[in-house]
Amino acid sequence: MSTAAQSRRPAPLHSVSVAGAVVRDDGRVLAIRRADNGRWELPGGVLEIEESPEAGTRREVLEETGIDVTVGRLTGVYKNMTRGIVALVFRCTPVGGSERTSAETTAVGWLTPQEIGDLMAEAYAVRLLDALSDDAPHVRTHDGRRLTPAA
Repeated sequence: MSTAAQSRRPAPLHSVSVAGAVVRDDGRVLAIRRADNGRWELPGGVLEIEESPEAGTRREVLEETGIDVTVGRLTGVYKNMTRGIVALVFRCTPVGGSERTSAETTAVGWLTPQEIGDLMAEAYAVRLLDALSDDAPHVRTHDGRRLTPAA
């Protein structure tokens, strides 16, 4: 394809999602079991056009879990190469509310780091484990279940 034809082709679209890695003082992290597929993940969802990433994270965590949070630092950027979704994950601190399920969740729980690895697919477990580390933000790609090698 010529360079001129490539420049007329529309750019691919990516969806942007946000998620909260909510960590309690005892080191347990907040997780949800999704109603649509039964998988355990961290709470989050699609960022609305008018929202800042921090506001979207706060909204998604509250909607899915009943927990109100303070949003802290960015801990990672994760791209699902199969679906074209870019997820921004922020470490959060719980500041109120109480655990409850929603139309999107069938369970809400506070997991230990060991339970994260046992219950979650690698692509989602790493997001919570990255948030527990003190390293700079991580950038990773995955196929929806497993991490993929960086290009």
